[in-house]
Amino acid sequence: MQLKWDAQYWQKQHQRALSRETELKGQIERLRAQVRNLRQRVFGRKTEKSTAHSEQHSQPEAKRPRGQQWGSVGHGRVDFSHLPVRVEDHDVSEAERRCPRCGKAATVFPGTEESEVIEIEVQAYRRVIRRKRYRPSCRCEDWPGILTAPGPARLIPKGILGISVWVEILLNKYLYAQPTNRLLRSWTSIGFTPSQGTIIGGLKHLAPLFTPVVAALQAQQLTEGLCHADETSWRVFESIDGKVGHRWYLWVIRSTSAIVYVMAPGRGADVPLAYFSQLLVQTVVVCDRYAAYKKLARLIDLLLAFCWAHVRRDFLTLARSYPDTEAWAMGWVQRIGTLYHLNDVRLAVRDDPARFAEHDRQLRVHLEQMSADRSIQRADARLPPAAHKVLVSLQNHWEGLTVFVDRPEIAMDNNRAESALRNEVLGRKAYYGSGSVWAAHLAGSLFSLLMTLVHCWQINPRLWLTQYLQACAEHGHPPTDLSPFLPWTMSAQRLAALRLGGDSPTAPPPTDIAVDTS
Repeated sequence: MQLKWDAQYWQKQHQRALSRETELKGQIERLRAQVRNLRQRVFGRKTEKSTAHSEQHSQPEAKRPRGQQWGSVGHGRVDFSHLPVRVEDHDVSEAERRCPRCGKAATVFPGTEESEVIEIEVQAYRRVIRRKRYRPSCRCEDWPGILTAPGPARLIPKGILGISVWVEILLNKYLYAQPTNRLLRSWTSIGFTPSQGTIIGGLKHLAPLFTPVVAALQAQQLTEGLCHADETSWRVFESIDGKVGHRWYLWVIRSTSAIVYVMAPGRGADVPLAYFSQLLVQTVVVCDRYAAYKKLARLIDLLLAFCWAHVRRDFLTLARSYPDTEAWAMGWVQRIGTLYHLNDVRLAVRDDPARFAEHDRQLRVHLEQMSADRSIQRADARLPPAAHKVLVSLQNHWEGLTVFVDRPEIAMDNNRAESALRNEVLGRKAYYGSGSVWAAHLAGSLFSLLMTLVHCWQINPRLWLTQYLQACAEHGHPPTDLSPFLPWTMSAQRLAALRLGGDSPTAPPPTDIAVDTS
């Protein structure tokens, strides 16, 4: 009996050892996959274009040469006739106008040879405003005393910096991702050396001026019914009660007519819940598979359309991390590529109902085949756990991934939101984030305003900012009537005048930097 007990004991110990060995082998494989993935992220190519052998052609195609292709029709020289003109007269010397043999002077020939050179001149100058004064020449009691012409409108009471200075600061920091310190150092080359404290204090004073415009952007966006959403990290170097660390998050919501950025201390569902709490229409949100959006859809009447680019990224990561599954994963990447192609062909013929119906049928057949392949492969016991996990995620999100089929106006991916964060990520790398909470919210407001003007409406941001800040300076507060400054409410003539690169009847403002010394 004792020998039997000992045998059973050692058999169980052996089984436990085998189980533990299997578990450790799986853990080692997962860690190796993680190392391969991280090595690729740090040292590999950043593009997600497939480079696996299973996707490469057997006969590599010749690379297309860079630049304009031979035989293509060019666009000619760019027309700069809208720029102001400075005429310079060049003449030959007195000696060159005389004949080298007889010394007789040449006569003037009608006309001139003309050529153009484009120049940019940046300079700081002082606007000295001399306000004339008048004293009464009579003894009537109605005269108020010494009469003086009104002073210039100022954005900041008793501030010395003009509107053009603030326009340059806002554009360079929030549109061109240039740190304020670097901008101030560049100004030293033109003899302009304002202190950084003056700039920071001025930005804090200007922050409330943009609040009504951002509120109007959000109100317009909540009426459109379709938007893209994403988020990225941001740094705010100010300690607040109840928060550990300096990591904040910059959320972006992009629709057809507006791009709104929301700066928040966290990444929870409370941020999109607060933003979409005043929805006026049924809305589709194109997003990734982050849990906050799923909670948002449960609590608010929203429809989520998930991103196929993230699904494709899952299979690419699997192929990179587990080389044994590369061929299988790249097969799914090819299926997704075919799906993109079929949808692009379908959208290209939306105006032709018969052709659209045919391509729509092909798209649906391909999706049905993908769904069948997913179910069959999930049931295969030989499938590695990592590959099985990817298929489970694909099945769980299948309903949101196929929203675009019945609603062709919805994109298959969330690239519009991700591309809207590109400029902000460059700014985060350039100046690391924001030094205070008010600066973070100002960054969100300016990102919203400038990205909407440039990317949604192709409006000249320099021209728009100059006119808006001038109106704020004249009123002493943001204009009550924002219709001349909102692209969807302004007149067609005004919108055309503000367009980037358009035939604007209004000359663009000079690049001079004005310092008011009145």
